[in-house]
Amino acid sequence: MASQSGMVNPAIFQDLQARVDEDTAVRDELKDIIQALEKHNRNVSFVLSRAHSTPVASLPEVLKAAEESINVVVDDVSKLSQAASKLPYYKFNSMWSRQMQNAVEGILFWGWLGGYKYDGGEIKAGRLLTIEELGEILKIPVNLKERDEFHLTLEEYLQSLISLVEELTRLARNAVTLGDYERPLLINQFVKDLFAGFQILNLKNDSLRRRGDGLKYRVKDVEDVVYDLSLRNLLPKKE
Repeated sequence: MASQSGMVNPAIFQDLQARVDEDTAVRDELKDIIQALEKHNRNVSFVLSRAHSTPVASLPEVLKAAEESINVVVDDVSKLSQAASKLPYYKFNSMWSRQMQNAVEGILFWGWLGGYKYDGGEIKAGRLLTIEELGEILKIPVNLKERDEFHLTLEEYLQSLISLVEELTRLARNAVTLGDYERPLLINQFVKDLFAGFQILNLKNDSLRRRGDGLKYRVKDVEDVVYDLSLRNLLPKKE
């Protein structure tokens, strides 16, 4: 009589199903956290958008409100880090990479406006937060190579820098409408320095390289603002 048992042990697929269910549960947990992070990123963006219509003297109020929203984002990132570390990082990081870039962009803009206190309690507008400083703010590792866990990647940081330049280009124009003729000069020097930094990089990521090449148009946009101010004799006089 022929054997009724098959040649493949069903326990193999039962084990595979258990693993699939485990991955699915973690994915569902990640989706909830990512949705919350996306929502709170929009809150940060909404608060910081007021910088485009707020005189410099009143900016501290905007920055304080933004800091409160950023603290909520930091909590979301902490939850995301704990959940994501259960899975292979580079297998799943595409799920949250865009939201992480948006979170970093908001913090970079907040820091550039003068919201971040550096060592010794110094507050300085116009400075670029390093990837290490962002790691301290978000309370996560950066650019990990020796172990596979949640972290902020170099590509996410660089993508966020490009988005920061786009935001500052808009701010240069809006500053003029507020009668602030010094800020466009600061932005002009900043975006030129940042573009020069990108020229040094040999970027392999196609999307990042294309966006990096596009920075030259943002530099020109800011130069046009400064040029118009010079034609109208509105540039601040150097003492």
